[in-house]
Amino acid sequence: MSFPTSTVAWSQSPLQPPAFTAVPARTTLARPPPAPAEPTPPAKPQKVEWPPAVRDYVGRAFEEQNAIKGVSREDMTKKLKDVIGFYAERSQLDSLDWANYPLPQEILRDERAAARAQLGLDALMTSPNGIANMHVDTPHSKKRKSQDGDQLPLRAAEASIPPWRRTNLESRITYSGGPTEKRQKKNTIGDTFSKSDQADLDKRRQRFKNGKANQNPTPPWSSPRRDNDSEMSTAPCVGTNQNLEKSYFRLTAPPNPETVRPQHVLEKTLSLLTKKWREEKKYGYICNQFKSLRQDLTVQHIKNAFTVKVYEIHARIALETGDLGEYNQCQTQLKALYSQKLGGNPAEFTAYRILYFVYTCNKTDMNDLLAELTAADKTLPWIKHALDVRSSLALGNYHKFFKLYLAAENMGSYLMDMFIERERLHALANISRAYMTVALRFLTDELSFDNDDACREFLETHGAQHIIEEKADEQGRRTVRVKVKEAAGIFEGQRQAAFSKVDIKGQI
Repeated sequence: MSFPTSTVAWSQSPLQPPAFTAVPARTTLARPPPAPAEPTPPAKPQKVEWPPAVRDYVGRAFEEQNAIKGVSREDMTKKLKDVIGFYAERSQLDSLDWANYPLPQEILRDERAAARAQLGLDALMTSPNGIANMHVDTPHSKKRKSQDGDQLPLRAAEASIPPWRRTNLESRITYSGGPTEKRQKKNTIGDTFSKSDQADLDKRRQRFKNGKANQNPTPPWSSPRRDNDSEMSTAPCVGTNQNLEKSYFRLTAPPNPETVRPQHVLEKTLSLLTKKWREEKKYGYICNQFKSLRQDLTVQHIKNAFTVKVYEIHARIALETGDLGEYNQCQTQLKALYSQKLGGNPAEFTAYRILYFVYTCNKTDMNDLLAELTAADKTLPWIKHALDVRSSLALGNYHKFFKLYLAAENMGSYLMDMFIERERLHALANISRAYMTVALRFLTDELSFDNDDACREFLETHGAQHIIEEKADEQGRRTVRVKVKEAAGIFEGQRQAAFSKVDIKGQI
């Protein structure tokens, strides 16, 4: 039986999509990489409509008559962006009084002035060691004699800002240098802020609209106050207190004229403190009183010969008592005061600086100081002696060094006392490498001891008692010999320990 055959035509529209999606056949078990996504076109930044007050503020910032010497156009522009960006993030552009807000160049000027003044006041107002410097005679050393200095003034920048208004501005300050660039065409607000800046500001504004922004924020640059109180706070205080003695307290508020002593009272105070130091030797009390005296000089902006004298006396007492922290602070102030040609004894204290750098092994500051000295300075007796001390140690000439130690005058002997033990150990380490046995008297003379007993005590104190040997010669006279070679390791170890690093206050 046969069936008829027929051809059936399945009609399919050519526009109908296939019922499946074709994929490439996998040849491995690894997951195929995802198909690259089409790049999203960047959002077109919206144009920011700056309030008219902001536009006027920017225009005034770029006006020629508002330019301030020392503030470059680049620094001013950067500060301008910081100011406007700060308030734009907080949606406060419309609420701020831009007509009376300080211009960016004014903010920079005040920041720099405050930072310079802060550097000058930190040394005086924040030191925990309050103490005085005077010259006095002391009985415990035949070489030491204190001398009253003539004068000294305070650092020029100290009076610019009171210590209770100090803020940490150094990290935010840009100091311009070099010749001022030729002024360019006045920028518009569109030139100052690019489109990307405007887009960023839009995003930030949206974030701060959620209520997380501080309603009354303080700008990071601490915009300067323009009220009368600010102007009065930086003005010198005229004291009316008549008390000769007054305890030192660190300032935490503007000084009260009723607690500040004028200069004629401070001069009487200096005489009283000098007398008390010579008679009573109570260093803690004298230190406190001198810190108070210096503070009264600072808040009244007194910078004259009397100020120099106070600091010189203060430095001498600090050396006499071994307070290198206070001495270093006074010496820093004296260096600034001497640059103002207010008198005093700059050669004497330059010599002390050299010896101080020898003690602290501060080669960097020593090289800077040597570069400042003129040929005439090097011929002055004070400075020449200190330079000879430095060169003798640099050359390893301990024989010359100990002769210079005996020739030291005034406070120089106190400074050398602070490193004489270290240098004696250094010399013994060298002698132990060159000799087997030496006479005790030889060491007494070479190391500038007062007598043989002092030399022997020094050796025993440093663990070398076993190398001291007593013998009688043919005439029956007793001689003391020192077997230095046997103690070479002891002396070398103690020499290395003695040359441990010393900080700027002279503390091991």
